[in-house]
Amino acid sequence: MHGLLTQLARRHDVTAISLVDGDFDKAKCERAMREYCKDVVLVDNPSGGNGASKRMHQLRSLASRRSFERRQYGAAPGFQAAVDRLMREKQFDIVNLEFHFLAHHDLRQSPPGTRPPKVVLDTHEVAYDLARQMARSGGGLSRRVYGEVNWRKLRREELGAFRGVDGLCVCSREDEQRILAEIPDARIVLIPNAADVDYYQPRAEDPAPDPSTVVFFGLLSTFPNIDGVTFLLKEIWPRIAEKRPNARCKIIGARPPQAIKDLARPGVEITGFVDDLRPSLAGAAAIVVPLRVGSGTRLKIVEGMAMGKAIVSTTLGAEGIDATPGQDILIADDPAAFAAAVIRLLDEPPLAAQIGVAARKLAVDRYSWSAAALQLERFFGNVLATSGGST
Repeated sequence: MHGLLTQLARRHDVTAISLVDGDFDKAKCERAMREYCKDVVLVDNPSGGNGASKRMHQLRSLASRRSFERRQYGAAPGFQAAVDRLMREKQFDIVNLEFHFLAHHDLRQSPPGTRPPKVVLDTHEVAYDLARQMARSGGGLSRRVYGEVNWRKLRREELGAFRGVDGLCVCSREDEQRILAEIPDARIVLIPNAADVDYYQPRAEDPAPDPSTVVFFGLLSTFPNIDGVTFLLKEIWPRIAEKRPNARCKIIGARPPQAIKDLARPGVEITGFVDDLRPSLAGAAAIVVPLRVGSGTRLKIVEGMAMGKAIVSTTLGAEGIDATPGQDILIADDPAAFAAAVIRLLDEPPLAAQIGVAARKLAVDRYSWSAAALQLERFFGNVLATSGGST
């Protein structure tokens, strides 16, 4: 969202309305967003956050027709009022809705006598498909029962939102096919996840790659990343450590749960959040993406590629990225093959460097935010043109 917003704001007036959870500094968020948004409206979300509050909302959602996500993000007091106030004062051409959880609000408003905006939904992922994967990926009985109930509610809500907008953005061809299988006449554009290739790039001041260091990075409060790190440290890393006892694994990411912290041991470091990823990525011999659950595409891959790093990923982890295995990336799915691919990069620095150069070129050519924003602008223009609007 930040990548596309900052690019769009260079050529258009952008206004943002967003929920903000209680653990964020609201004033700081607004100041940062005003650097590229003409106007910013932040609405407190009392249902946001994790911990006991999240568990309570999950329990309550079992007795509701609405999904947990709809209850958590879609029922904030004051959100519709903020939308009403803003949209009745100023005419907008496009409402670009991030995720479907707020699609039930009235977003087609404008000042009296003016044309209401068109609505384009950026899916990020097919949420119900991801929830279905999570429900069937293991865990205790209560988690499986909850997941099986919730993903079906998500499916109803999400497909309803898809049918109610003027256009859909997806991050991967696979997600496009998932949606078209349900809604054959959906108007869809593929806008891939991208990287700030000017920010994420090899720099002279960064540390040289350490031939014994492997890095995983990503938000550690999400189920796909928690599952991926668990898979890495329990099933893959012991195979690497057995063959390369001096190898080191760094897990970088905000909000690691205690279950992930407990996996730290000699040779395995859980660093938590870092202000600047670039030195840590530059110092890695390889970046790993051992994901088994997910939808959309992974920012960690395009950002790692932009840094010129060799990456080992599962097939699902690299879904939606048009990278050539063996040239731009290494792909492996079972623990033994994944460990072997990582060991190969540790043992062959020239190969890691070669793959990194190819990966950087791919990121610059295909996965820059500037290119993605241009594609999105063209789609906005097409939506407006075919409906009699203007840009």
